[in-house]
Amino acid sequence: MNIGRLAWIIAAAIFILVVNVGLSVLYMVIYGYVINPGQSEQFYQDHVKIAAPYCSIFFGIPLFYLVCRWVGGRWEKDFAIKAAISVWIVYAVIDLSIIAAVGITLRDFGLVAASLITKLISAYLGGLSASRKVV
Repeated sequence: MNIGRLAWIIAAAIFILVVNVGLSVLYMVIYGYVINPGQSEQFYQDHVKIAAPYCSIFFGIPLFYLVCRWVGGRWEKDFAIKAAISVWIVYAVIDLSIIAAVGITLRDFGLVAASLITKLISAYLGGLSASRKVV
């Protein structure tokens, strides 16, 4: 793998991370202004702690599929799945580093595992789809 490909893979992982967080913030804005307005700031702080992991799973599945399909489609057929899995590895390293810095509870461990597994499956399927595209 050359430096150009590695840069694309790292950029794709960071893009997914940023968009995923942005979508979670968008969810909280909609929740606070449309779904359940008028609550205290602490109520919303508590809600985001519960909702954010689920948002990450929900939004992460299509994000990984689409981005990994795009990244995998940029190179030859044999590299598509490797590129997609590489995006997931970079994402997982960044995500787990943040989680380790913040701390994790037993409840969180299950959500983190579910999140990473669903993202891995989506990345693989995106890479697989890219490898089957007719060029």
